This record gives sequence, C-alpha cells and structure tokens, in this order.
Amino acid sequence: MNRRNRLLPAALALATATALLVSSCSSSGSEDDHDSADGSQSTSPTATAPSTPGTGTPGTPSGTGTSSAPGTPSGTTAPGTPPGTTPPGTTTPPAGARWQPTPGLAWQWQLGGTVDQSVDVPVYDIDGFENDASVVAALHAKGRKVICYINAGSWEDFRPDSAAFAKSLQGSDTGWKGEKWFDIRKLDQLKPLMAARFDMCRSKGFDAIEPDTIEAYNQNSGFPLTPDDQLAYNRMLAQLAHERGMAIGLKNDLDQIPALLPDFDFAVNEECSQFDECDRVSPFIKAGKAVFHVEYKLDTDQFCAKTKALGFSSMQKKLDLNAWRKPC
Repeated sequence: MNRRNRLLPAALALATATALLVSSCSSSGSEDDHDSADGSQSTSPTATAPSTPGTGTPGTPSGTGTSSAPGTPSGTTAPGTPPGTTPPGTTTPPAGARWQPTPGLAWQWQLGGTVDQSVDVPVYDIDGFENDASVVAALHAKGRKVICYINAGSWEDFRPDSAAFAKSLQGSDTGWKGEKWFDIRKLDQLKPLMAARFDMCRSKGFDAIEPDTIEAYNQNSGFPLTPDDQLAYNRMLAQLAHERGMAIGLKNDLDQIPALLPDFDFAVNEECSQFDECDRVSPFIKAGKAVFHVEYKLDTDQFCAKTKALGFSSMQKKLDLNAWRKPC
C-alpha cells in the first residue's frame, strides 16, 4: 500500500497499532478477525495465519505477525507463453474490449486471509499470487469482476518469483518487511518480469491489475529517480495490461494523475480524506472512471458524505486489509 510510504519506517509499527486500535473502537462493533467482512459477527471467521519465514501479506508491516492465508501460488506466466512476451499475433485490444469500471461501483479489497466470497459487491480486489484460478472463477460465477493485486514497484522476498529480480534492481528498504524499492529506470530488465506477472493474472482469469508502490520517485528509494522515470514506468505497466486485454488502476501517485489519466482505467486511493487530497483524484470521476477508495483511521461518518458526493467507491478498512469492511 503506497500510503505506508508516507510514514517513516521507524514509525510503521506504531502507526499500524494505532490504526488497529482505532478500528477496534469503532461504533460498528467488534472488528477483530472474527468479524465478517461487513462488520457483523460471523460464525465462520476469516483466519489470519501467523507469519512464517518467507511468507507474508503484501502491505503488512514488519512486526504485525500476520500473513495472508496460504493460497496456491501458480506459475508467473500463462501456459505456453515465454516470460515477458505477448502471445504471437496479439495486439493491444481497443479500450472497449476490456473492462471499464465506472464511478460508484461498490468493491471489496482483501489481501489478507482466505477470500471471503460472501460480500455482495460487483468488484473484488485480491492478491494475484495467493489466489488461484478457482477463486477468480468462483467470483466470476457470482457476477463479480476481479482485480489482481501485484506489487509492481518493490521487490518482496516472499514471492515465488523473487529470485528473478537481480540485486542491481533492488534499492533501499521500503520500511516493510522483506521489501526493497525497484530501480524503475531499468525498463529493459523490469518489463519482462512485470509482463510475466501480468501473464499470471491473465492466465488466472483476472479482469484488471492493481499495481502497487508505483510512486518511487518521491520516496527514499536509493536511486536518483525523477518524475519522468516514474511516468515512463507507469505507462509501461499500463501498456502491458492493455496488451493483455486487462484494465489497470493508478495506485495513489496523485501528482501524476493529470499526465497518467489517459493511460489508466480507474484509480485506487488510500486515505485521500485523511490527507485532504480527494479533489486531486476526482479527474478520474470526471473522465467516467471509477475511484476505489479506502480510509484506515477515519470512521465512515468522517469521510463518506464528501467522497460519495465526489462519486467515489469508498469504505473503511483495517490496515492489514483482511475481510472486514465498513462501506459508505
């Protein structure tokens, strides 16, 4: 989650604990891991497995002791497709051929724990590695569109393809366990690796991509990255998704929304209300594109009125992004 990069690494554990404490005091009732996705007590809780070496939930800070429930990671390329290539004869499909999420669509964002498929919303955003094709197919059978969460901006030591990323691509720690910033200037090396991940998403049947940590240029990445470096990298990601017939969302990166709006099909935003930035994301709505938005520290009565008026698809979530949600 890019919001984490606003925090100094030394403050991450404290920020996480604070966010969870605030959630536990919410008027929606108990919000521990025995809650259902919509905040009501569940008879079949969503378990969060303890972390083990080499595993973890994307977006879970070091020391939280949580990880995504074991999934069935599959290969990173579509069957019969060499890593980093588009199948022969494939050209970029026209925009109308891929899913175009429109403003106001309700959604569920769950990166931690076994996916709770009972949430009655038209859009799910789930981890691409930790969920196999059967999960995507089951959600499709319920009429859901499914977004594939992929970390596109930083190396994670617990991913099955981690060894494919050369040491020279890895920069400073992001402040989260087992993660290092990518040198996004090296497009020739990162493009085939990202293409392989996107091929995995496509082979599992996902409709869209949510690439995380794609604003390294304004972070302490360990590399002298410029805004132009980030624009080139993010546009490369958009092209890879569109070549595969999938939509792609711009994750945060508010400063570059005016430049990247034509390249991305929707936005994913964390805490624009907390930081009084939601108006900066509204160009997506004006272009007829969805804004999938969450707040962690604010309760719904503190942001829903404004974000609903803007046309956002908003909800409150826990920082570890388990099944619990409190929608507007």
